[in-house]
Amino acid sequence: MIGGGYVGLELSQAMRRFGSKVSVIDRNNRLLHREDEDVSNGLRGLFEDEGIDLVLNARLKSISGKSGQTVQVVIEQNGIENTLEGSHLLVAAGRTPNTADIGLELAGVELTDRGYIKVNERLETTAQNVWALGEVAGSPQFTHISFDDFRVFRDDLSGGNHVTTGRQVPFCVFTDPEFARIGLSETEAKRQGIPYRLFKIPMEEVLRARTLSETRGFLKALVEEDGDRILGFAGFAADAGEIMDSVQIAMIAGLPYTALREAILTHPTLIEGLNFLFGAIPSAPSQSMRSANQQQQRDRPKRKRA
Repeated sequence: MIGGGYVGLELSQAMRRFGSKVSVIDRNNRLLHREDEDVSNGLRGLFEDEGIDLVLNARLKSISGKSGQTVQVVIEQNGIENTLEGSHLLVAAGRTPNTADIGLELAGVELTDRGYIKVNERLETTAQNVWALGEVAGSPQFTHISFDDFRVFRDDLSGGNHVTTGRQVPFCVFTDPEFARIGLSETEAKRQGIPYRLFKIPMEEVLRARTLSETRGFLKALVEEDGDRILGFAGFAADAGEIMDSVQIAMIAGLPYTALREAILTHPTLIEGLNFLFGAIPSAPSQSMRSANQQQQRDRPKRKRA
């Protein structure tokens, strides 16, 4: 498997459980490298426990043979060349929009430098009365986002003003256990200088996880430092996508995190873990984040009193 992203991880675990010996080749030094390190570490531990060989920080040098018969992949890892052999090669290293040589320029439809159709926040292209929806328009590559693109188009076609700007983008990686996230990750919050309180619990604290014997993983949430608004949620857990949906609905409704902490949730369910998560003692933002936020406050222009 070439690629340690969503598709590569899902298919690698599936093929391993079908009985195949699987190697995952990725050019980065950790799986899902854009996510927080605890997510990458959790997935790495899961795959290693299942006997999946992880070939990280690897550069492809050459590929030969025929998939379905025999394949040789030459990689360079830490300055050393190595050859991997197998029966099949699956490539999950990203997607290329199918826009080349179909005459879009004749219709006045412009492309971005990556080959996606150029659209505005209403999904209108550069040609009048032509819209583009889904992945070809550069939207986040999830089926549920493509469906929301349809709603944007439908509403605007009916005279509304529905835009894609600022919309929530939940996602779930359907490994077992799943990884799901909505809103800010710790990595994103730190990069943007947004202070937060971190709530985090291991899944072994969720009673339903114990009855299912599925205690691997964790739940965590980011809450604004000086308020009760939920900034983000991530779960590496059994049915993490379902747990995330409840948090997302609370975020849509503008509910404080305390509403989930105090909610009477059916026992024993995995959703009940939100009681424990938001009832945990949060960790404070790092001092460096506090300093960055204070500097941002100082750098803001002062408003003159009327």
